[in-house]
Amino acid sequence: MFADRVKIYVRGGRGGKGCASFLRARFNPRGGPDGGNGGRGGDVIIRVKKELYTLIDIKYRSHNLARKGGNGSSNNRRGRDGPPCIIKVPVGTVVREAESGCLLADLTRDGEEVIVARGGQGGRGNNYFKSAINRAPRYAEEGGAGEERWLQLELKLLADVGLIGMPNAGKSTLLASISAAHPQIAQYPFTTLAPNLGVVKLPDFTRFIIADIPGLIPGAHQGKGLGYQFLRHIERTKLLIHIIDLAVPGPREPFEDFQAINRELELYNSSLVNKPQLIAANKLDLPEAREKLTDCQAQFNQQNLSFIPISAKTGEGIPELIQSLWGKLQELTPHDQLEEKVGAN
Repeated sequence: MFADRVKIYVRGGRGGKGCASFLRARFNPRGGPDGGNGGRGGDVIIRVKKELYTLIDIKYRSHNLARKGGNGSSNNRRGRDGPPCIIKVPVGTVVREAESGCLLADLTRDGEEVIVARGGQGGRGNNYFKSAINRAPRYAEEGGAGEERWLQLELKLLADVGLIGMPNAGKSTLLASISAAHPQIAQYPFTTLAPNLGVVKLPDFTRFIIADIPGLIPGAHQGKGLGYQFLRHIERTKLLIHIIDLAVPGPREPFEDFQAINRELELYNSSLVNKPQLIAANKLDLPEAREKLTDCQAQFNQQNLSFIPISAKTGEGIPELIQSLWGKLQELTPHDQLEEKVGAN
């Protein structure tokens, strides 16, 4: 199961209690206070682990509580600090406060971590409170409570290229033909129920990553279809491959499908429409597709869009597509980081 958004509760550990005790020795039966301080409560830490690809493990462990600090003891011994609670997440996880939506962290590197709930301070022992006025304090502090909050975790896959298009346009077939990915492929709409990642390897041993997003349909911004909820995964991409079905049945036209998908992108996030797009006109292996090819190509050329006819099934045009993709990726700047700053709503 693919999980890319979860809500969790985190709470730092309570600090340990301070100790109220007095030194008692054979030759010093009425010694002064010697109660030690309690240890700090454990922090809750979110840490990136590159081997993870989904938030599914966290989804079924929604409450994450760090352990309390140890109590102080006599002879001014301080309590042990509570161990941290580590929550491991995939690369590309965004951490927000659930209530306010405030961005706490955007975790994009393996091993990166952020403290999301600090443990409470340990209580002070009675030795801390002794003074010239009160030389034998008989009280000590309780440990402080740890921070607690609800968090929203969102996974945004880190891919160089995003695959978009209508259902059954051939996105999964294309991904399988140019990478080692094995997405489910069938003749019915919405075969892809969750994003798939594929790595395209080039002869010079360089490579780039492609994300296959479930198909979009008109009205997706109103909750129709499946792909809309996964569009966050292409926000980080440098380039979009827009796959159109040249053999689209009925009165629909490939260029109309292209316009419909771009409208949905704009309704989700206007910046997505401004990403560079490369048009992959699929299903050249079908006669009806070749009949539409000339007129369709002319429409896209008028929009100054890169147009490459392909057949994901037979491999026709695939080398040209990969070469064009790599050329455009080399022209583009590195991944833009999130524009919002940590701590901003």
